[in-house]
Amino acid sequence: MLDNLKQEVREANLDLQQKSLVIYTWGNVSGIDRAQNLVVIKPSGVAYEELKIEDMVVVDLEGRVLEGSLNPSSDTLSHLVLYKSFPGIGGIVHAHAPYATIWAQACRPLPCLGTTHADYFHGSVPVTDPLTSEQITGNYEEETGKAIVEKFKGLDPASMPGVLVASHGVFTWGENPLMAVHNMVVLEELAKMAWGTLQLNPDIESIPKELLDKHFLRKHGKNRYYGQKKKS
Repeated sequence: MLDNLKQEVREANLDLQQKSLVIYTWGNVSGIDRAQNLVVIKPSGVAYEELKIEDMVVVDLEGRVLEGSLNPSSDTLSHLVLYKSFPGIGGIVHAHAPYATIWAQACRPLPCLGTTHADYFHGSVPVTDPLTSEQITGNYEEETGKAIVEKFKGLDPASMPGVLVASHGVFTWGENPLMAVHNMVVLEELAKMAWGTLQLNPDIESIPKELLDKHFLRKHGKNRYYGQKKKS
């Protein structure tokens, strides 16, 4: 079942480690087959170097395991909330990449301080509101997903492909699992650059909206002109 997606999710999980975004088992990648509404996700607590295609777990959007002998990631319900709420995404990453997680633990949004940021994220990367005691002691992983969705009211997940989860870590997403990892790599670099920028100039402010829009839209807008045209 979903052999191609399993292979893609496995490769994306390995890429997460190869890009130095995780240590031990500090992250997970999933992908969704929208035609069947089935999700493939990394098994819980399995080291990346031990991952095999047959280890990937298939779940439905309610979290029922349909295939796989291992337990799915403990973050599965967070992924499922996002897939159900953001129909345009095809892959999700959750990780504790150091610099991005520093911002999450500080409960601070990641400001857009330069055009490198603007090339990928259309504005400051938001941080969720802290979970309440009831949310933490209840269905914690599902509530984490809901907190992300709540923060994205009025935001476009395609223009803001990531979020900082207060006191926790980072989620990114994309059109497929590998692109979700790509966005995690970018977000970690942006977090590192922003941290360094603020060390040199604590009074720096976000770039002007005109510059933000110019860089984001030339790469992602309707009339984008960055890169080459796709061959027909």
